Amino acid sequence: VQLQASGGGLVQPGGSLRLSCAVSGLNLDYSAIGWFRQAPGKEREAVPCISSRGDTYYANSVKGRFTISRDNAKTTVYLQMSSLTPEDTAVYSCAATSKRPVVSALSDASMYDYWGQGTQVTVSS
Repeated sequence: VQLQASGGGLVQPGGSLRLSCAVSGLNLDYSAIGWFRQAPGKEREAVPCISSRGDTYYANSVKGRFTISRDNAKTTVYLQMSSLTPEDTAVYSCAATSKRPVVSALSDASMYDYWGQGTQVTVSS
């Protein structure tokens, strides 16, 4: 199983960015995918996550600004980010699991078996 995150970069405050997570070796129809981020000196946090059934979890800090979506045919999961602020600066990683966690457990990093490398998102003027 491999996950490849891409799409990070430098964006100005208020701007938008779309991250992609290409998944291979795993059937997205039966997998949950999570986006996690970690900023320097801070703990890793789940940003949005999506279950195999389409249930979603969003951190309060990103609700209304971030959207997770999944294209099972393309085996890719997207993270659309808008109204970005400097506080969104972090390394963003995608993770996958076939455990089918319940919605309340989607944000639990220990539920995820496979991790991709991170992509840096920097929000700065």
